[in-house]
Formats: sequence, structure tokens, C-alpha cells
Amino acid sequence: MTHPPEAPPQAPKPAQPPLPAQAANRTGTPAGPPQQAPTPERSTAWAEGVDRLRAAATTEPGRLRAIGAVLAALVLAFGAITTWQTTSRADAADRVLNRSQPLSNDAAAIYRSLADANTAASSGFLAGGQEPAKVRERYRRDIDRASEKLATAAANAGSDSSSATSVSELNKLLPQYTALIERARANNRQGLPLGGAYLRYANDTMQTQMLPAAEKLYKAENKRLNGDYADAKPYPWLAIAFGVAALAALGWAQRRNYRRTNRVFNTGLVAATTAAAVALLWLLAGHTFARSGLNESYEDGVKSLNVLNDARISSLKARSNENLTLVSRGAETVAVGSATKDKFDVAYQRQMARLAGGEGGGNGGGLLDEAAKLADDESGERPVETAAKNVTEWKDRHKSARASDDAGDYEGALDAVIGAKSGEAAATAPSTGESFDNVDAALDLALTHELREFRSAAQDGKGAMAGLPVGAAVLAVLGAAAAVIGIGRRLSEYR
Repeated sequence: MTHPPEAPPQAPKPAQPPLPAQAANRTGTPAGPPQQAPTPERSTAWAEGVDRLRAAATTEPGRLRAIGAVLAALVLAFGAITTWQTTSRADAADRVLNRSQPLSNDAAAIYRSLADANTAASSGFLAGGQEPAKVRERYRRDIDRASEKLATAAANAGSDSSSATSVSELNKLLPQYTALIERARANNRQGLPLGGAYLRYANDTMQTQMLPAAEKLYKAENKRLNGDYADAKPYPWLAIAFGVAALAALGWAQRRNYRRTNRVFNTGLVAATTAAAVALLWLLAGHTFARSGLNESYEDGVKSLNVLNDARISSLKARSNENLTLVSRGAETVAVGSATKDKFDVAYQRQMARLAGGEGGGNGGGLLDEAAKLADDESGERPVETAAKNVTEWKDRHKSARASDDAGDYEGALDAVIGAKSGEAAATAPSTGESFDNVDAALDLALTHELREFRSAAQDGKGAMAGLPVGAAVLAVLGAAAAVIGIGRRLSEYR
């Protein structure tokens, strides 16, 4: 059997060359450059992080991590805000106790010292050329005290331009006033009438320039004191709100944990809740007690001190004007209605009316009546009653002195005002000076008592917040750590 011959091997076909760029495609349209697939835009790092968190939040471990972070942040924020707000209030309470009220008291002391120096100068002048050593020593002590308190006020005036201006004015006027008093004394010792003119000029400088400047300083320091009270007393509402929010979030997290696991308690979350609750209760109780103490220090201390200071200054002004009535001997008069009256006696009557109330000070409603109402215990009320009793006696003796002077008995009027100088009358004759000294001593006793009451209540208010800023911060850190640990124990169950 014959086989057909094998076909010869065929040569491979040559590869077709690529079509040129302008070659026609099947449709006859020239072919363009080859198309590349577009590269998708990459998301930002923030967007990718959000996507990962969103994806993680769809799982229980992811949700637990988010819950733990929120709980820790809330507790830490509560602690930080509590520390901030309680620190600012504690600082304000400390300023009330140790800075602004003492400065207000110093300003009142400047006013009283200047008014008392003016009174002592006029009393010494009435005594004649030989001024009593006791009176001169009182004048010197008042001037020294005023100078000392002015130095303190100048050091603490700070950026308060009102206080600085008042202190500067008083520092300028005080040497001028003392120079006028020395000239009055020198002329009085020689029996020259010019001494009375110098004394009246010194009194005018005191009444129209120095005491108004001292009063302006006193009001500025009282404004600073009221500002510190306003900073110390408001409730820390922001801290309270964050505390309530933290407790609510912790309660929700524990309820969620119970519903998913049937476990009643999570130790970490319970510890965090306890820490936040203790901090919130401490905040509420501490600030409530602090506010109560500060309110008491203002109502029973500062308000009484202000009224008593005003009463004492009025008594000093009344005494100075009473003395100057005899010094001037009718040289200066003012019109009162259709009558002409002695200028200084009119000023005396005005101050007595302010002190004891009523026309001429006899029907209540004055500063002493207000001070008696503000006194919250017998120790504060008793000296005010003593002062009021002596004011009544003072007014009766003043009427007798004015009657003697109007009748032409100048020596009798002088003895009724400053006391008889010698003889049996010196031991028996009452004087308005004695009544004034009794009023001044009683008011000084009342001021000392009210200042002690203020310090006690303000110290209690400040002490109620002691340790709260640091304690709140520590509790917040512990609470946040406990919350993270509590959530961490749940997360460990998924590993």
C-alpha cells in the first residue's frame, strides 16, 4: 500500500505591520491615540479616617471604643471646667477677705482720721494758747494714721485711676492743711485773732477738698469690694452642666451594658460614676456653703460697717462744726429761709439729723437707727444703743451751750462745749465734749465687733471651697481612667 507523499512544509507568514495613526478603522473614521483608563482620586487622610471609624462603628468593639472615648472626654472636661471656675471664685473670695475689704476699711480709716484730726484741732484751739497735751497727741496720731493709710492706698491703687487720683490729691493737700493748723496754733498762742481765720481756712480745706477726696477713695474701694463679691458668689453653672452630662452619659453606658450582657455592674463604669458624683456633690455643697458665708459676711458685716463708718464720720463732723461755731463767733453766716444763722451751727444740725434722724436728729430714721436694725446680735446692738443715748444727751447739752452763747455768756458756752478747765465745776459740769467722746467710743466698739463678724463669715465662705479645685481635677482623672478600664474589660471579651 502506497502512501501519498508528505506535503512540503510551508514558510511562516510574515507579521502584519501596525496600521499607521491615520489608517482608517472599520467605519472609515481615522483612529486616534490609544485611550487610558482614568485614575480614581484618593480620599484625604481625614476622609479615610472617618470612613474607617464609620466602618468600625458598625461593629460592637468599634462602638465600645467610641463610647469609652466620649465618656473619658466628658469626665475630664467636667473636671477641667470645675477646676477653672472654682479657682476663680476661690481667688475672688480670698480677695474679699484679705485685700478689697481691708483696703475699703483703710479708706474709711483715712476719712475718719482726717475728720477726727480736724475735730481735735478745733478742740485744742478752743482750749486757748496752752493746748492740752492729750488733744495735741490725738491730732498728731490722726495725722500719722492718715499718712500711713494713704501710703498703703497708693501702693494698692494699681490701675484704678479714680483711687490713684484721690490718693495723689490727699497727699498734696495734707501738708497744706497741717501747715494751716500750725499757723492757727502759733497765732492762738499769741492771742491774735488771725489764728481763728487760719483755723477756719484749714477747716474749709478739709471740708471742701480733703474729705470729698477721701470719700471718693472710700467709694472706689467699696466698688472694688462689691466687684470681688460679684466674682465670688455666682454658681458655676457651666461646671454643673458638664457634671450632669457626664453622669447621664455614664448611666446610659451602664444601662446599655446591662441590656447587652445581663451584667448588673461594670466595676470601671461604677467607679467612674462614683468619682463624677462625688465631684459634682462636692461642687454643689462647697459652693453653696461658700455663697452662704459670703452673703452673711456682706449682710451682717460689710453693710453694718458702712453704716457705722458713716455714723462715726457724721459725729466727727458735727463735733468739729460745734467747735467752730464758738471759734467763728458768728463771723460766717448763711441764709436759712428768711433767717440768717451761723454757718457752722447749721452744718452741726445737718450732721446730727443725719446721725440720729428727724429734724435736728430726734425722730429716728438716721444712721444709728439703721445700724441698730442691721445688728444681728446683742453684742452689736448694745454699743449702737449706747451711742444713740449719748447723742440725745449731746443734743440737750448743745442747746444749753447755744443758749448761753446767745445770751452773751461766751465762757459759759465754752465750758458747756469743752468742759470747765479747773475748780469744782470741772468735776461736775457736763459738756458736749464728754457726750461726743462717749458716742465715738461706742461706735468704735460697734465697728470692732462688726469687723470681727465679717472676718469670721468671710473666712467660712473661703474655707468652704478649700481643696475643691485640686480635688475635682484628681477625681476627674480617676473617673476618666476608670471609664476607660471598664470599657476595656468589655473589649477583652472580643479578643
